[in-house]
Amino acid sequence: MPIARRAQMTRELAETVAIQELSFIAQEPEQLGRFLALSGLGPDSIREAAREPNFLAGVLDHLAGDEKLLLAFAEQNEVDPELVLRARDILAGAASPQ
Repeated sequence: MPIARRAQMTRELAETVAIQELSFIAQEPEQLGRFLALSGLGPDSIREAAREPNFLAGVLDHLAGDEKLLLAFAEQNEVDPELVLRARDILAGAASPQ
């Protein structure tokens, strides 16, 4: 599902953004390896970790912490990088849905 460039941020949309970001990094073995190394996860534990409440916020945190990756994701998905940051805030509980 494409993400609207200036969509109103909801928790559901924030989760969609995080899932798309995880899919985005999974397409590139080097990026996936880096994510796994930084998160301490193994390839076999991603599904289990994804059930944890803060996992998707952590995925977006990873993206937000790497400007080059953030911009590549935003370009590929035709979204404003700010949308990703708003999604991270929603999932981290730092902001209420707009």
